[in-house]
Amino acid sequence: MVDDTDAEDHDADAHATAGDAAAEGNAGAGSEAASSPGSEAASTPDSASPADRLRPAPEDRSPAELLRFGVVNLDKPAGPSSHQVSAWVRDGINDALADLDPDGPGIDGVAHSGTLDPKVTGCLPTLTGTATRAAQVFLEGRKEYVAELELHASAPSDLEAVVGEFEGEIYQKPPRKSAVSRRLRTRTIHELDVLEVEDRRALLRIRCESGTYVRKLCHDLGLALGTGGHMGALRRTATDPFDDADLHTLQDLWDALAWAREGDAEYLRGVVRPAEDALEHLPAVTIALSTAANVATGAPVYAPGVIDVDRGGEPVGDADEAPLVACYLPNGSAVCLGRLVGDPDAESGTVVDLERVLV
Repeated sequence: MVDDTDAEDHDADAHATAGDAAAEGNAGAGSEAASSPGSEAASTPDSASPADRLRPAPEDRSPAELLRFGVVNLDKPAGPSSHQVSAWVRDGINDALADLDPDGPGIDGVAHSGTLDPKVTGCLPTLTGTATRAAQVFLEGRKEYVAELELHASAPSDLEAVVGEFEGEIYQKPPRKSAVSRRLRTRTIHELDVLEVEDRRALLRIRCESGTYVRKLCHDLGLALGTGGHMGALRRTATDPFDDADLHTLQDLWDALAWAREGDAEYLRGVVRPAEDALEHLPAVTIALSTAANVATGAPVYAPGVIDVDRGGEPVGDADEAPLVACYLPNGSAVCLGRLVGDPDAESGTVVDLERVLV
């Protein structure tokens, strides 16, 4: 499903290939990857020892290392599909890597935070290279939109009161155009504010659960108001943990890559951030180097290998599941995503069950 906008607006699930763009046109939240044959598989070769696959601290990475495990908080323009934007990012990075590190691998793909319809603009955080393995953090996070509700008659005096009734848990059935089964489902609207009203138009700010169909929400609001209504313009303003305060255009990325190829990576480091920035809203578990080497081969995190736990992040995902956490080396380099299933202070036993190995 698409994550946030189909120009329809809905959140999309994390897809592994660029061809999964069918969900576009709805606004939902998920992530989709654009891939090209070959390269990224070589970036973490099976022949490398587990310890060799561990990365230096985020601030110590070379431009090439940053591009192979990074995140760009893109401002998607109106016009191209999210799939097309992803392909441009992938190809631009691979062109730069060919100059920055001719003997090293390119990236196989990128993954973004949920498909936006071609007409929809805004926050499209995009993971690069091996960082695509962490795409589920976008799928399970919250989204925020600014949407134009176009009513079919003048706005009634009780508009704000009616809109307020849609905060909390609501029922939705995906629209006919969606790429997911049309079964009734529940979604949570965390905040729904009326920013502005003018005749037949209302500007709404929507803070919602991933997978919410904004187009369907606007339709239902029109019915509840007794006027009928539909979604007009839509812009995504946040995808946890990113928002529109630090967006970068495609041109920003092209300029940063060009400067890096000339030997000046300062601008690049402002546009492409370490992939760890996409995990900062999760509880963090610091693990020993030897434990991280075992995790690289698929082992869970056992209690003796836990150095520290920071539960300050916001719980992400289904409340019935163990919380999603990110595991790091002491230098701040991400190692894996997993579920916190045990007591970190115990002397033995499994503490984190693996979901995604990031090295």
